[in-house]
Amino acid sequence: MWQWWTCGLGATAAAVLLVGARLRLRRIWGRAAPGTKKSLRGKTVLVTGANSGLGRAAVQELVARGARVILACRDMERGRAAVQDIRKNYKPNGGEMIVMQLDLASFDSIKSFVEVIKNGFTKIDILINNAGVYLPISMNQQTKDGFEMHFGVNHLGHFLLTNLLLELLNNAAPSRVVIVSSLLHERGEIDFDDLNMTKIYEAVKNKDKTVLKKYKRHGPGYCNSKLMNVYFGRALAEKTKKQGIDVFTVCPGFTYTSLFRNSFRWYHYFVMAPFIFFYMRTPNEGVQSIIHCATDASLEGKSGTFYRNCLPYNSKIQFDKEVQEKLWAVSEALTEPTLKVEQK
Repeated sequence: MWQWWTCGLGATAAAVLLVGARLRLRRIWGRAAPGTKKSLRGKTVLVTGANSGLGRAAVQELVARGARVILACRDMERGRAAVQDIRKNYKPNGGEMIVMQLDLASFDSIKSFVEVIKNGFTKIDILINNAGVYLPISMNQQTKDGFEMHFGVNHLGHFLLTNLLLELLNNAAPSRVVIVSSLLHERGEIDFDDLNMTKIYEAVKNKDKTVLKKYKRHGPGYCNSKLMNVYFGRALAEKTKKQGIDVFTVCPGFTYTSLFRNSFRWYHYFVMAPFIFFYMRTPNEGVQSIIHCATDASLEGKSGTFYRNCLPYNSKIQFDKEVQEKLWAVSEALTEPTLKVEQK
């Protein structure tokens, strides 16, 4: 009896490992960006959040194709360390890396960054809006301009940055903007009466069980901002369709990066280790859809499309044109002082 039980347990464990290994190998082998190995020499690419995770993986891919890559980083020390590591362990292949300071939680920082960019560069061929934050529902943090952190960084920061760089993107046409979103946009909501989530955070502070239960499994601020990313991409694609600027929104898949560092405790890493190995992508795997949208020539003219696994993805969201236009107008109004200064 004991021998039969142990044999059965061993067979079950072996089957689980084989299935897991198969899933793992399919994920590794099945996500490479097709047709994107062409040279990018002479191209200037700007990547936000470039010192770690998907941003850093994108830099590695781009410099390997000979591009000049501007690493827009909040932490200059970490940005320089990333450049040194890429030079040491990867092949830049003639590509160039330039680290520049950018804090997307500050409109003043974004404005100063763009001023430096315009003094040093005449064009931007590819803009990859990758940087982002994810905070648990218990953490109510604001940007330096007083906006809820997800709304201010993930959406407003990139909205302002992109608009201030449109002139350089126009100079490089045909050029591209790649906005990193997530499938979690399908859980997002846009409440124009509470974009800073004041009501939600107040309910959490008061330990409202209904609110806590609703948002137990995902951060509403993050999901809402990812939905805003998609709406922004769709609106920007419409506004630039005659300017030679293609805009793509991307879900990189469930990728193991430092994005969720504020949600994990040290013991979570031990518990989740098998899940991370078998089901989460590495940054080098997750970045493939981003690189595909940034570089593949076959996508020219297909602006406004959402991509996942290097293929177009049909969102479950029924996008509302009125919401799209209102979000743009509200975002423009909130960033208007900075935009007006730039336009003078």
